[in-house]
Amino acid sequence: MRIHRLPSSLASQIAAGEVIERPASVVKELVENSLDAGARHIEIRVEKGGVKRIQVRDDGHGIHPEDLPLALSRYATSKISTLEDLASVRSLGFRGEALPSIVAVSDLRLISRQDGGHAWCIDGQDGKPYPVSHPPGTCVEVRDLFYNMPPRRRFLRRERTEFLHLEATVRRLALSRHDVAFVLHHNGRLVHRFPAESREKRIARLLGHALMEQAIRVERQGETMGLAGWISPPVYSRSQRDMQYFFVNGRAVRDKTLHHAVRHAYRDVLFRGRHPALVLYLELPPQEVDMNAHPSKLEVRFRKADEVRRFVAESLEEALSGTSPGKGPPPRLAPEVREPGDTYALASQAAMPPLGYALAQLHGIYILAENAEGLVLVDMHAAHERIIYERMKAAWERGEVAPKTLAVPVAVDVSEGEAQRVEEEASRLRRLGLDLTRIGPETVLVRGAPAWLEEEAVPHLVRDVLADLIHADHSSRIEEQWHALLASRACRHAVRARRHLSLGEMNALLREMEATERSSQCNHGRPTWTQVSLQDLDRFFRRGR
Repeated sequence: MRIHRLPSSLASQIAAGEVIERPASVVKELVENSLDAGARHIEIRVEKGGVKRIQVRDDGHGIHPEDLPLALSRYATSKISTLEDLASVRSLGFRGEALPSIVAVSDLRLISRQDGGHAWCIDGQDGKPYPVSHPPGTCVEVRDLFYNMPPRRRFLRRERTEFLHLEATVRRLALSRHDVAFVLHHNGRLVHRFPAESREKRIARLLGHALMEQAIRVERQGETMGLAGWISPPVYSRSQRDMQYFFVNGRAVRDKTLHHAVRHAYRDVLFRGRHPALVLYLELPPQEVDMNAHPSKLEVRFRKADEVRRFVAESLEEALSGTSPGKGPPPRLAPEVREPGDTYALASQAAMPPLGYALAQLHGIYILAENAEGLVLVDMHAAHERIIYERMKAAWERGEVAPKTLAVPVAVDVSEGEAQRVEEEASRLRRLGLDLTRIGPETVLVRGAPAWLEEEAVPHLVRDVLADLIHADHSSRIEEQWHALLASRACRHAVRARRHLSLGEMNALLREMEATERSSQCNHGRPTWTQVSLQDLDRFFRRGR
């Protein structure tokens, strides 16, 4: 077949396939247009999962009647005019592709009215505006999605599945703008009604009040970026990432850099295979992020991805460091040590430390303590393991990793690009604990490596670190392996089950827990203590009933 130009209708349908994947894509594009128009109330009505009908109505500032035909044409937009505008875009839409893409694969009808003007309607296939009656704002109705693309329509899922995707999209949009009211109907039935409210109330409404009761507030402002939101404590984890929401400059995004930062922050407080719940809002100058990476605008590219990853990870680590029973100066204890048969003369409940004072040991595994709230149970091995781990980690982080000279230097075969990186990054690699020299086009010589690393593991680690530097311009391999080794050592040196502790030793352990960051979980992610309040005990024994 000779090369020929595609018909405009077919070209439009192909282009629409990148923007409109399923009914949820239509809702996303239309609601984002409403938000850009300053809407304060958005109502969404769908039928048959959105395949048969989607209607999005808002109270925004509307479209000028003369602009209605242009609104349905490709690459026509009111958001940007120049390349400089594209580099600093803050609106949710800007490509001028959404409405024409929807027109290419459905039967569309658009009604809009500006304040002080008359309402006008335009049909996607006709393109001639005509007057109608309508309140200020815009209403877009989409019928029979993919009616003219049978192969694409056959790939849509069942009605329930498509609606679940659509509902998830509405939830993300509602989380992005807590100050806007959202209403969602499906097949004539009210599904969601979110009034305009505070961000905290909106998150609690969508993710559950149980999560928000335990959630940890994140708020940090750097020189060029800021992060706010809520993250779940390690004990509130999930088997999937279904409750992780990231927003960059108000836009819901999926990004590997942000996921990597979260994994790094939770690396030693979560069980393997578990994921935290979180809602994070990252703000940075629009010039520092490329929102035009994909037509769906769900993927972004950061100009300084390593700085973003580090900032987010440090912010979350700072918030998680408060997951310990208490902080501040050592609490006052009277008497200093109590042996069996003695009694405490507690100064007052106000002076009582967060974990209180030890009462006894249970089966040589748990410490029973009394605090102002009631009864405290501590897994002494898990608690001691975290204390030792944090102590060793802090000692390591105070200095650089000095390479230990190998008795016999090891030659490692690498790619030419990786060998070139060794020459460029020699000082940086040395700070990571690797003394490398390029001795051939595709060979490097390892003269020194971290002292704790087994020699047979040196070639594997060198290749992994160089691959990280090539693809991501940073590497955390050495840090991750070192932390794994510290965790193993902490587990071996922590107090064992069945070991008898005196009350003085138990209280010393409680005080160390209060002064140690992240001491509410061991470094495997298990909880180290729990609280049973007097109210819980009264409820169990039915006191006062």
